[in-house]
Amino acid sequence: MKVIEIEGNRELSGQIRISGAKNATVALIPAAILTDEEATICNVPEITDTDALCDILKELNVNVNRSTESLVINPKDMKNIEIKEEFSKKLRASYYFMGALLGKYKKAVMYFPGGCSIGARPIDLHLKGFEALGAKVTNEKNKYTVEAEELHGANIYLDIASVGATINIMLAAVRAKGKTVIDNAAKEPEIVNVATFLNNMGAKITGAGTSTIKIEGVDYLHKCFHEVIPDRIEAGTYLIIAALCGKDLRIDNVIPEHIDSLTSKLEEMGIKLDIGIDYVRVLEVPEKLKATDIKTAVYPGFATDLQQPFTVLLTQAEGKSKVTETIWENRFMHIPYLNALGADIAVENQTAKIEGPTELKGCEVVATDLRAGAAMVAAGLKASGKTTITNSEHILRGYESIIEKLTNVGAKITLKEI
Repeated sequence: MKVIEIEGNRELSGQIRISGAKNATVALIPAAILTDEEATICNVPEITDTDALCDILKELNVNVNRSTESLVINPKDMKNIEIKEEFSKKLRASYYFMGALLGKYKKAVMYFPGGCSIGARPIDLHLKGFEALGAKVTNEKNKYTVEAEELHGANIYLDIASVGATINIMLAAVRAKGKTVIDNAAKEPEIVNVATFLNNMGAKITGAGTSTIKIEGVDYLHKCFHEVIPDRIEAGTYLIIAALCGKDLRIDNVIPEHIDSLTSKLEEMGIKLDIGIDYVRVLEVPEKLKATDIKTAVYPGFATDLQQPFTVLLTQAEGKSKVTETIWENRFMHIPYLNALGADIAVENQTAKIEGPTELKGCEVVATDLRAGAAMVAAGLKASGKTTITNSEHILRGYESIIEKLTNVGAKITLKEI
């Protein structure tokens, strides 16, 4: 087991550079097999989710070469074989291979994907989309077989604006016959990044980033070069850390409009920011932070992935704050550990009520999932004394070089194996 240890209550200053977006990368890697030639993806973060997807590529006999921040993926000798459970269970995003394999070979066989336990995460919308395109879906002991004699364009309405379903249907539809329209599509920047990648290969996708995406099927996808966008969740996490314990801490390689929902809340709390073209800098944090309420929502609303770290900041605000989670039902598993550190938070149904400010004191806590782990890091950096975070493997799934990045700006943080 990996353990992170933090000696907290230190001022952080300097610069932190944001890596490529995890939530884009985990879709781009499966999408790359749709080409008939070779795809080069740069600004790829070195995280364990990337490694897990590359393991699946190798299992499918896809040639993968990594050079610094780039991945070169060549599916010329690829074999469309069953993706075993030992691979699919490592991360939720393994399900993107379902759409990509269906799109290219008209058949995909794989086990139900794994990932963080943050609530029920069915793939019904994905499967309904595949069926609308002409595929037949069978499920036997958690093994899904999705196949079609031919995929044809369809009008597909998503009951929920799901990022995963939007991307997966897009992957299957790019090589289908005719025109596909996805209505109530998710609008996240990662979807736009994936659509741009596919278009660079010769796909015909319009409307990505809006609620209606249109796809004209093509027969062939060629080689391309593509760059992963900066990670808005990583940027938001470090910005929250800067508000907690930074002194002139600048977050670089950011697309500021991707985190508007966060920066507006920080300013509402009284924090002064310098927002540039590709950076956000925390200039001043008031002695008394103003309490505020947040409610998670699909993009461009407040990101559910930032709710947990943001809760840490609210423990330092004056008065009563409220966090309402609308996306995942198990996204308050970090609250008992924040309370153990000294927070005063009560949870009722899908709402957390925070009384602040409270002094945080280091103790042993658990990273129950990726973003809960990020919250524990933020809390440990603010807390006095030593904080020990167990199950830190979760954190390494989504934050490239987190130990090095925080150490470089003055944190006393180490990663150990026990």
